[in-house]
Amino acid sequence: MPRIDYDEDDDLDATPAGDWRRRLLTWGLAAVGLGLGFLIPYTLYLNHQVGAHFGQLRWQLPTRVYARPLLLAQGLAMDARTLKTELDAASYRDDGAGVRPGTYSHDGGRWRIASRGFQDVAGMVGPSRIEVVLSGNRVASVRDLARKRAVKSARLDAARIATLYGQKQEERRLVRIEEVPELLITGLQAVEDRDFAHHHGIDLSGMLRALFVTVRSGGQTKQGASTLTQQLARSGLLGIGQEQTLTRKFNEILYALLIEARYDKRTILETYLNQVYLGQRGAQEIRGVAAGAEFWFGRDLRDLSTEQVALLVGIIRGPSWYDPRRNPERARARRDFALEKFHETGLINDAELARAQKAPLGITDAPGSTSANRFPAYVDLVRRQLARDYPADALQGAGLSVMTAMSPAAQAYAEGAVTRTLKSLDNRKRPPLQAGLVLTDVHEGEVRAVVGSRDFAQHGFNRAVEAQRPVGSIIKPFVYLLALAQPGRWSLASFVDDSPVTITLDNGKRWSPGNSDRRSHGTVRLVDALAHSWNQATVRVGMQVQPERVADLIRTLAGIHADPNPSLILGAMDQSPYAMAQLYQFLASDGEIQPLHAVRGVIDRDGKVVNRYDKAPAPAQEGDAIAARLVTIALQQAVVGGTGRQLVADGLGRLNAAGKTGTSNDGRDSWFAGWTGDHLAVIWVGNDQNEMTGLYGATGAMKVWSGIFSRLPSAPLQVADKGIDWQWVVQSRSTDSGCPGARRFAFVAGFAPAYQPCVYANPDPYYQQQGQQDDGREGGWRSWFGWGDRDDPAKQAPPQPEPAPRPAPAEAP
Repeated sequence: MPRIDYDEDDDLDATPAGDWRRRLLTWGLAAVGLGLGFLIPYTLYLNHQVGAHFGQLRWQLPTRVYARPLLLAQGLAMDARTLKTELDAASYRDDGAGVRPGTYSHDGGRWRIASRGFQDVAGMVGPSRIEVVLSGNRVASVRDLARKRAVKSARLDAARIATLYGQKQEERRLVRIEEVPELLITGLQAVEDRDFAHHHGIDLSGMLRALFVTVRSGGQTKQGASTLTQQLARSGLLGIGQEQTLTRKFNEILYALLIEARYDKRTILETYLNQVYLGQRGAQEIRGVAAGAEFWFGRDLRDLSTEQVALLVGIIRGPSWYDPRRNPERARARRDFALEKFHETGLINDAELARAQKAPLGITDAPGSTSANRFPAYVDLVRRQLARDYPADALQGAGLSVMTAMSPAAQAYAEGAVTRTLKSLDNRKRPPLQAGLVLTDVHEGEVRAVVGSRDFAQHGFNRAVEAQRPVGSIIKPFVYLLALAQPGRWSLASFVDDSPVTITLDNGKRWSPGNSDRRSHGTVRLVDALAHSWNQATVRVGMQVQPERVADLIRTLAGIHADPNPSLILGAMDQSPYAMAQLYQFLASDGEIQPLHAVRGVIDRDGKVVNRYDKAPAPAQEGDAIAARLVTIALQQAVVGGTGRQLVADGLGRLNAAGKTGTSNDGRDSWFAGWTGDHLAVIWVGNDQNEMTGLYGATGAMKVWSGIFSRLPSAPLQVADKGIDWQWVVQSRSTDSGCPGARRFAFVAGFAPAYQPCVYANPDPYYQQQGQQDDGREGGWRSWFGWGDRDDPAKQAPPQPEPAPRPAPAEAP
């Protein structure tokens, strides 16, 4: 067999060893090809995911609901307790200096407040430092400390009262990188990613270092090596809380490389600051450094101290593990580690390091104002008023700022008054009591407080808006309003017959309402009939002004539809506290028709005001204003010496309040509507099952009103004299002020009775008769017909003729 010789340069792959190398190379190339064939489309897929979802990381914004900004103006009713309540609600801190934004200090009645600046529906309000002096339960002066001059008023940023989340329960407040303190930006990089400015998404040297530490410790020690970009990819695109695997780590690295390739460092860092996970409250995730500052410290991001910045940066590594409320020692160690890194990189000096390490953690006892809804009844009213312009799902997670009219102090006082009063009224013989109330501003029609339940934090049935209860005698002032709008026929001094009355209804039945004290009072002045809430006299007046006109009036003023039956005169209709507040707003506002509103305006995520609801009401017509003033004067008499006189005994005589009690049949519902120079509150107390409570208006709801206004600063009620002529009257004639038996009445200007010189020598015996105190009760009607019956005016019994007048009662000096 011939021998075949191989040249040295011949290919050795023909040998068995060469065959193996060839196969290895082929397999390697095939693997690379397969890898590239998989990796390239997979990378393209991940790139698409980054493009589709990275921008949305900045879109997950809850809608926030704010109270009204606190106005501090010279002469405004205000006391120290209320001012502190308002400041605390807005997360201001008493630091003894009042220099840093969001802080205050006080020395006696002198308060120094540093506001943060804020955006309102009326425009931007910049940060400021003011000095407010309180004296005599009023604002004596307001001074701008920066400009060193007195100012008439100043406004402070509002408290957040609710947050409306979208599908994701994420608390987040977007900030631009310019709004983030420099120490937080640089400190974050010092602790988490020193090479952030230079790497391209991953830190290979750091990864090798971490691997070496892990291997050397036998897996006992693990060192993190993720860059800020990798952390952003992990939390924003992969999702937190899942077990770390090689696949997830591989995806995380690819995501980080792709993010760095698509976006600049500023965008990445800003997104990280708004996305980073910083804690949990129930199902609610705390996302972003701004929300984290509020959640842990109750402070604005700009107000954080060095040690608080270090703690916020430190707990990024593990918010649950380093939770400063549950694990304070662990959190302190982590904070001090971050401070060392700050010092090591030259961000703070030796003195600041030593001071910060000695400082307490500075966290709040409870999470900051990030709860979804601390005031469910008020926010329910907000939702209802926005429903016309915003469907429910359009509000949640839309990133809007809803600016409301709530006063945190008024809300707190209302809640406290309900709690204390109902607790004092609870007993075994009485069914469980509930309450609903609405408190408004009489100048603009803004709703300051709403309580929908004695458990005011409970979500669900909102009695202030939804409860439909018989209103009883609080409807009576509107019967008299119609009468007084006819000054040629009626005045506060007019005589009315309060003897037994019977009305024949269109169905042939007879209705004979009586007074709650089971007495008749004969011939009485109209003002006394209203102040003492006498039913018989009121029915006579109501039948003369006609129930149909009463129904038309309440429909015009409040949009309330009621059957014009004679029993409407005594309150035979079911309404909510909110509806009655809308009705009474006409009287409290001096005759203006003011639509009540809880929402002042809505601002979108870009800071643009998209809707305003705080338009000024139309001025009152002259006749409306004068009639409203006359009714107000009568209801001031109700507080001084009528059914509401307990308020004077409670020490509230200083307010010169006007008010009207109301009680439904058998004491099932207790009502009170009362107002001062600044506020109106309408309150209902009763039982959800319509059981008898044994309460009158004065013994139930009025006690809640007293509890509110014994704390809430409010200006005294001063009735304007425009269009009013005050005259001293005896019988039906004007006379001299010193005339025995003379009593002072308010008349529509030009309609006072003719003057007659004093001719009476003895005091009015009628006044002596009325000096006997009644028991403060009122209200109630005895209905002898079905609720669905309507009265036919053609079948009405004719009005009772007025009896001959008696001498007028004298007014107590």
